[in-house]
Amino acid sequence: MDKFGTEMTELLPEEPEEEQTAAVREEPPSHTRSGMVEGRNAIQEALRSGKTADRLYVQDGLRDPVIGQILSKVKKQGATVSFVKKQLLDQMSETGKHQGLILLCSAYEYASMEEIFRVAEEREEPPFIFLLDEIEDPHNLGAIIRTANLCGAHGVIIPKHRAVGLTATVVKASAGAVNYTPVVKVTNIAKTIDELKGRGLWFACADMDGEVMYNCNLTGPIGLVIGNEGSGVSRLVREKCDHIVSVPMKGNIDSLNASVAAGVLAYEIVRQRMSSKG
Repeated sequence: MDKFGTEMTELLPEEPEEEQTAAVREEPPSHTRSGMVEGRNAIQEALRSGKTADRLYVQDGLRDPVIGQILSKVKKQGATVSFVKKQLLDQMSETGKHQGLILLCSAYEYASMEEIFRVAEEREEPPFIFLLDEIEDPHNLGAIIRTANLCGAHGVIIPKHRAVGLTATVVKASAGAVNYTPVVKVTNIAKTIDELKGRGLWFACADMDGEVMYNCNLTGPIGLVIGNEGSGVSRLVREKCDHIVSVPMKGNIDSLNASVAAGVLAYEIVRQRMSSKG
């Protein structure tokens, strides 16, 4: 996992104290031109035209009425706002004319939670949902959405903050799966787990210290929780899960890539579902 080297601060909604961080370290994200808008006038026009804001980067210290209007609009959409050093914006910029503002737009619209349950109902299957706890790499997110589609999962849930959204890079890495698999963005993964438990789901999170997946009952309505590439599943989310599961490993290194682990665990869920039908 790469270490991030540029400091920035995010504006986050109020959450329990143990979930907040004062600063996040990040490198310039990987985006294509279709997902990035630079400069004040271009950003204002993108928002007026109905583009969905995913994250706004603002140069530290910049304050004026135009920036205030842009901040207000993107926060109403639920986007993350990050105040960063000019050097980061310079690295991200593709035009060299960012004027202290870069907006990352979602390449696709997000789904609602009800869409996930509608898909499960139409297939007459117990819900099977991926929940991703702060996945930061767009290639990992795209690969996981692709796996979710191929293994028959009914949807993917991602957090609004400290995680990559549906960028153009994610769409490409999903090989088109975003067109068929609902992706829902939520404010708080831990609270979402509580809500989904009320709808009958059980939850299994991936952790290298967990019970080997073959020994766990992963049938029925289930949410598969995959954690951050470096730190894994957060403590609060882990404590909400009913099963802590691991993939048996025999090699010389101690962990799998997040998207690979998601695929292995997902197909164990598929295997158990198929066996229970037989």
